[in-house]
Amino acid sequence: METNLQTSRTPTFYDEVIRDTPGGDPNLEMCIQCGTCGGSCPSGADMDHTPRNLFAMINAGMKEDVLRSNSPWYCVSCYYCMVRCPQEIHITDIMYTLKRMAIKEGLYRESSASEAPGFSETFIHYVENYGRSFELGLATWHHLRYHPINAIRMASTMGLELLRKGRMDLTPTRIKNMPQLKKILKKAKAIGGTT
Repeated sequence: METNLQTSRTPTFYDEVIRDTPGGDPNLEMCIQCGTCGGSCPSGADMDHTPRNLFAMINAGMKEDVLRSNSPWYCVSCYYCMVRCPQEIHITDIMYTLKRMAIKEGLYRESSASEAPGFSETFIHYVENYGRSFELGLATWHHLRYHPINAIRMASTMGLELLRKGRMDLTPTRIKNMPQLKKILKKAKAIGGTT
């Protein structure tokens, strides 16, 4: 006699994060909760939750709390957490996924932190003038302005390691077709986009 057992379950929040992260499995299940990511993050002091805490919350199914957190929005995509993670978890990719999910679900919140507008304005400045973010400049400006002690730590530890591994440029680089980007940005502003 043949038995046909189907095991189906409702996808969990964890499953959604894995499914929605581009490039496949970001190794989230490998997190050992060591805290290296949060200790390495130049924006960690501004985050509601460190990446380690977010991963525990994802595993616990705390979808609304995770998606309302400001943590993904303060990620400057420097990849220092990924460079130092002993489990090689794709932390930055997960942060991008959480941003997209928060927007889709309408669960993101405007940060109440006084420095968030300045952070956004600096990011926009780099995109409008270079066509891309300049992580070193963005993180350095933010931390010198709001967390000067952290800026010293960031420069002396994170900066050297990222330079050594070729993950950081010392100066911003401009994309090749800036005039085309400027036209796109102008059109976006004309149809209601803001910067």
